[in-house]
Amino acid sequence: MATMTEVQWREFVSAGTRTGKLGTVRADGRPHVVPIWFLLDGGDIVFNTGAESVKGRALRRTGVATLCVDDERPPYSFVTLTGPVALSEDLAEVRHWATRIAARYMGAQRAEEYGARNGVPGELLVRLSPAQVVALADVAD
Repeated sequence: MATMTEVQWREFVSAGTRTGKLGTVRADGRPHVVPIWFLLDGGDIVFNTGAESVKGRALRRTGVATLCVDDERPPYSFVTLTGPVALSEDLAEVRHWATRIAARYMGAQRAEEYGARNGVPGELLVRLSPAQVVALADVAD
């Protein structure tokens, strides 16, 4: 097992179409974890979610989240990023990032389609600024 450098973990979370597992806390204290599509933008993790979804309400209420990105193949690696979130409802910004995120996961040919579907009123753009990073490679070695 080895700790990844910042360059390594940034490359790891940006590789291919790995989804992230976003962890938030419900109003009653129960954990909530869901897969998300995301991108790195400088120091931030950027993703979209519905303002009235469980995660959207939790992010607005608590202002923090954790994202785990993993490789489920041996020898297994993962990165966990925890920190405050900033939320935007600016429609142009939401649509721009929804399109860029869609390009990663659905390909350039479908990016506009998914950007139009996901970049609409009622959606949030979320920026997670990692304050804590745990990044381990080759856990099973």
